[in-house]
Amino acid sequence: MFTPPLALASLSGEADAQWARSGADHAGAAFLGGIAIDADSRAAARELVARDRNEFLPDDPLAFIDRQLATLEDAPIQPAFNVRSATPDPIPEAARICRNRDAFLEINAHCRQDELCAVGCGETLLRDGDRLHDYVERAADTGATVGVKVRTEVPGVDLPRLARDLEAAGADFVHVDAMDSESVVRDVVDATDLFVVANNGVRDDATVREYVDYGADAVSIGRPSDDPVVLARVREAVGRYLECEPTPSRE
Repeated sequence: MFTPPLALASLSGEADAQWARSGADHAGAAFLGGIAIDADSRAAARELVARDRNEFLPDDPLAFIDRQLATLEDAPIQPAFNVRSATPDPIPEAARICRNRDAFLEINAHCRQDELCAVGCGETLLRDGDRLHDYVERAADTGATVGVKVRTEVPGVDLPRLARDLEAAGADFVHVDAMDSESVVRDVVDATDLFVVANNGVRDDATVREYVDYGADAVSIGRPSDDPVVLARVREAVGRYLECEPTPSRE
């Protein structure tokens, strides 16, 4: 899906085109965002800013996505955009923008801030599989490459079962924040044919090797994604385990 199989993971209010370019020497993909694209999620994002969190709040979020992706057209990295929405309505247009810019669309079912969950986006979508299925289906119908950012350790959520449903809806990949349940990556890998990106605590040889042993197709780096020392160390490990050796069999 991207080479090398190392991604930069989105950081709210920080993961923009310049950030993606700065990591292009090491990573094969960059997930820009997250960005709120409907009225309710934008209201929640403004509340987050009020308590000193960084958020992207351009006047026109869809135009912002398009501009950011346009500046990466000549960059040697696969772009993707992580979007938040409390309603499905803006999802197809965001997907079309990503499709037209040869970028991936990543639906955010991951953020757990109270403000976002209160309006029905982020982690709330994990508990509402039918609604998340609808988001993915609408996005995939545009012809875009679509995935979902998810997290483990959400009570009542069977992540492998959810991943199968996302695949049926037309998803191409799932981006798993493993929290402290890294072995769930193996369960998701075994349950689907989705491209699986493993996230959380990826810092060095040992952490890359652990996710490879669980069958991940790629890994992503979050907070240290602007640290060239960490990027170089992880890139070396990715080359050792994900490019020079076959990914463990899914059978």
